[in-house]
Amino acid sequence: MAKYQLTSCVLVLLCFLGCANLLLAAHVVEGIPVTVPAAPSQFSGGSHSHRDRIARRVADLISPSPSQTSKSSATNSASRVYHVTDYGADPTGKSDSAAAISKAISAAFAAAAASGLSLFAGIANLGGVEIHLDGGLYLISSPLVLPPGVGNINIHGGSLRAADDFPADRYLIELWAAHSTSQKNSSSADGGASSEYAYEFVTLRDLVLDCNYRGGGIAVVDSLRIGIDNVYIVHFTSEGVSVQAGHETMIRNSFIGQHITAGGDAGEKNFTGTGISLAGNDNAVTDVVIFSADIGVLVSGQANSLTGVHCYNKATGWGGTGIYLKLPGLTQTRITNCYLDYTGIVSEDPVQLHISGSFFLGDANVVLKSVKGVINGVDIVGNMFAGGGKDVDIVKLDGKFTDVNQVTVSRNSARGMTARSTAARATVDGNGTTWAVDFSPVLLFPDRIGHVQYTLVAADSAFPSHRLRNVSANRVVIESDVAVSATVHVEVDQGLGSMSAI
Repeated sequence: MAKYQLTSCVLVLLCFLGCANLLLAAHVVEGIPVTVPAAPSQFSGGSHSHRDRIARRVADLISPSPSQTSKSSATNSASRVYHVTDYGADPTGKSDSAAAISKAISAAFAAAAASGLSLFAGIANLGGVEIHLDGGLYLISSPLVLPPGVGNINIHGGSLRAADDFPADRYLIELWAAHSTSQKNSSSADGGASSEYAYEFVTLRDLVLDCNYRGGGIAVVDSLRIGIDNVYIVHFTSEGVSVQAGHETMIRNSFIGQHITAGGDAGEKNFTGTGISLAGNDNAVTDVVIFSADIGVLVSGQANSLTGVHCYNKATGWGGTGIYLKLPGLTQTRITNCYLDYTGIVSEDPVQLHISGSFFLGDANVVLKSVKGVINGVDIVGNMFAGGGKDVDIVKLDGKFTDVNQVTVSRNSARGMTARSTAARATVDGNGTTWAVDFSPVLLFPDRIGHVQYTLVAADSAFPSHRLRNVSANRVVIESDVAVSATVHVEVDQGLGSMSAI
């Protein structure tokens, strides 16, 4: 029927054009001879005439074209988007789809790897191949493990749920060479790829991962430049995201929680697990919410940054921690513009730690924990603290620090909590020979004043001799040689060493 409709359309156009003084070319449409008019060269409208346009349209209609089957075949062979449902995955979540999705992943990698291009040494460039989950909800009984030595891949667009028999010590998605059944022939002692990194530029986005209280969500091991974006991870028992070694995993715009709650959960004191574990260097967590877990973010690698992270995972009162920095001696971590909601920050022997522009609610605070008594290069500045009037310190020392240098805790605002600082100032008036200022209610470190500046302003024309007499127990004492009515202004600093740049 379609061929006759096409033929009729062509004949109508021919009639419209008219056949006089036209050059005729014979063609066949679906086996039916058709004459095609060619526009005369002497026509005044030239190549832009209405008649010419119609002639070209007729030629287009009757030009030979590949069959629909050929078009489909060519399109499929050129595409690098692999739909898991084409490989038998069940988008309803009623049957196990682990094998089918793994088959789609293997097919995608096998086809794309033939390009021969590479990223980092030993990492094949797959050209942006996509594993599309087609908006389905898939039940899986085993982890989806990416073959090592590959990069430039996207997995997106659906939901994964762990089956009841999913191994409790694994993760739903694993970039983990040692767990791959298709490791490179040349491998390291632990089973990983021979390259320093096993994966590069892998993007996991627009996913919901339900761990079903069977292990964790995503494991990224020995990987480089990985993106985890717009992911919702729940019901894990170990970690929502675990980053081990490697460099530059970016976790963005995601929501992570062991239990689905919006705060005030009756079972909050029983929350376990860790939302994000960073056991590698140079990673970034940006605009992420950790809404239930024992620890929101656990950092045990250097040079990581956390920005815009909202932790209300488990209140400090129940023993929870929003951000735990477990790398004593070389922290090198930046925490900015975060929201610690009834759960605080703990850092062990912090060295090079920056916390600024963040909001601490519900008596949440910063705890500096001594392991070997070292604290160096720490800035806790420009934050807001709001509590319930229970005299909780905004910054608290847990243990004794003996090696203190370049520590600045300053310019923080406190409401309903006790402000602590490494720098303070005060003014006292007196009539006599001694002026004393006790800074212990404000200063962070006990019995430590590294620098003092004071000014004595006599009330009359007297010009007494005076000197700084004592700074023990954070109490500054100034004496004059004669009794005089005077005002004394004092500034102190705890965080400086014997000589420090300002």
